[in-house]
Amino acid sequence: MERGAEFSRWKAQCLGKADLSRKGSVDEDAVEVVRLLNAQEQFFTTSSCAGRVVLLDGGMNGFEVQKKQCCWLLVTHKPCVKDDVIVALKKANGDAILKFEPFVLHVQCRQLQDAQILHSVAIDAGFRNSGITVGKRGKIMLAVRSTHGLEVPLSRKGKLMVTQEYVDFLINIANQKMEENKKRIERFYRCLQHALERETVTNSRTNVTEPSDTDKKKKMPEKSPSKRITKENDKELENPDDDDPGISVTIFPEDY
Repeated sequence: MERGAEFSRWKAQCLGKADLSRKGSVDEDAVEVVRLLNAQEQFFTTSSCAGRVVLLDGGMNGFEVQKKQCCWLLVTHKPCVKDDVIVALKKANGDAILKFEPFVLHVQCRQLQDAQILHSVAIDAGFRNSGITVGKRGKIMLAVRSTHGLEVPLSRKGKLMVTQEYVDFLINIANQKMEENKKRIERFYRCLQHALERETVTNSRTNVTEPSDTDKKKKMPEKSPSKRITKENDKELENPDDDDPGISVTIFPEDY
């Protein structure tokens, strides 16, 4: 199957389903970005999260949080309220952890060049942990991520290990990160708009300025009767020097 047709089939299948995130729908702060990407032929989103504050109970394995084995006491995509956290903490029976998880977005791209453009947009917007992966079936995926998260344990076996003053301090930090996260999403949207506009202009110029084969033939000068090409020259044109290395282009240098 042609690559473009297969990508279109993947896109139709994905957009016909719910968002693959835990929530199953697109968060309010990510809606405009998702709409803009899905309106392009070369992109479609598979999952997203605009950023959230989460209070988890249990599931600590060493210093790592095991989300599948824990209870979600509190989830909010808006600035957090201290009273809500305190009430939720009273329900904890295990190891409660307060987390702020920044914006994350997964976008499937038609070509590697498309993914590279989107990756540059993400980096410029402040999402410096973004990356590109290529699957076995040729699926090219761009993950938009950043590193300004927060993860702090608050209780042990249901017992609160910190003061309420410290909880209030952490909530303020989480809310500050939420505000910064929102600014980065807005910056990503603006950078994406500009990148798409530049790409449209570049493509239109290429289509206008590149002459067709017919035009090239029309512009070729007629041979002058007084100038003849010898048989030796004909032979050289048909059999160029084997020692000529030609042009070598390296797209991804080995020492990059």
